Amino acid sequence: MRIPILKLYDYLLITIQIDLDDQTALQFQEDLLEKIHETGAKGVVIDLTSVDIIDSFIAKVLGEVVKMSNLMGARVVLTGIQPAVAVTLIDLGIYLNNVPTALDLEQGLEKLKQELEE
Repeated sequence: MRIPILKLYDYLLITIQIDLDDQTALQFQEDLLEKIHETGAKGVVIDLTSVDIIDSFIAKVLGEVVKMSNLMGARVVLTGIQPAVAVTLIDLGIYLNNVPTALDLEQGLEKLKQELEE
């Protein structure tokens, strides 16, 4: 199953609406990096509102997606992180330092605009 990636101006918007398994996470990573390359997107908002649980592999892939996107010149903002997901990330020792976060997609877009203006 593929996660849809929408383009809006210079941004890519992703809302993850499915349970992530290892294969889906890796496919998402590949698709997002390809889309950044194709479109020249300057920013990415990844909405995790519907993600209730996350395992160590998915957390690792998510961290890598952020780093790889930054290397390609696209700033990433994560939105809608559920409490259980935040606890799991910290328990696993995965700190997304310098990764802006927001409560919802709307705030995430505003945050991304602010990040790109700096």
